[in-house]
Amino acid sequence: MDHGIDYIDKFEYKEVVNVWEASVRATHHFLKEADIAYFKPLILNTYLDAVELRCCRDEYCKIIGFVGVAEENLEMLFIHPSHRGKGIGKTLLDYVINSLKVNKVDVNEQNEQAVGFYKHCGFETIGRSETDASGKPYPILHLELIKI
Repeated sequence: MDHGIDYIDKFEYKEVVNVWEASVRATHHFLKEADIAYFKPLILNTYLDAVELRCCRDEYCKIIGFVGVAEENLEMLFIHPSHRGKGIGKTLLDYVINSLKVNKVDVNEQNEQAVGFYKHCGFETIGRSETDASGKPYPILHLELIKI
């Protein structure tokens, strides 16, 4: 399956948030319902405008995965759970590394699948924070792409 990279328009933000929420519910089992409710409007109204967005779409042009980048940092990468395991995350990650010069990502330590994915793709842990950027008690690993 060919996964082309596409831009995201502001009118598609609700669709992006739907992908985010489905992905988070499938992978972030450590989050409480209140946390998802807390982050959802922030994603929609603040975070999406703060990053450069790219996505992959299905054959019906629906967004099935997306990335957000700011200052060479990967700020978000989420794949709809019904499309996981199909190379979409790798396609998006390769794109932002090669085209947007991404070399760092912060990831929830408790999201073991994501940690494994980034390490498999050449990232290594360079630091750890006890809380996330919102001060919530979810440890964050700071990863950097190691050039060989």
